[in-house]
Amino acid sequence: MKKFILLYKGPATPMDQMSEEQNKTQMQAWQAWAGKAGSGLVDMGSPMANGSAVVDDGSSSTASDLNGYSIIQAEDMNAAKAMLEGHPFLSDKSGKFSIEVFELVPIQM
Repeated sequence: MKKFILLYKGPATPMDQMSEEQNKTQMQAWQAWAGKAGSGLVDMGSPMANGSAVVDDGSSSTASDLNGYSIIQAEDMNAAKAMLEGHPFLSDKSGKFSIEVFELVPIQM
């Protein structure tokens, strides 16, 4: 099995700005997806906030709109992408949200 990192990109509403009902609905959707992913979900991950980018010239820049990650395992990229069917981060259907999928390549040391 290969490991893949899922990077959540889009203008997501921070959890502290959601109502209790919205939080509950979102958590149920994420729990349902996690249950469907089963043992393929290696690390549920975490939301990210307050990002900053450090540039190679020593300056700082505004971070992109990446706002969370998860780690999954699957046989290949097609199987990893198939695990995203019904993912709650893609439920808006507005074209504003995406999940970037990258294979985590083991480093030989």
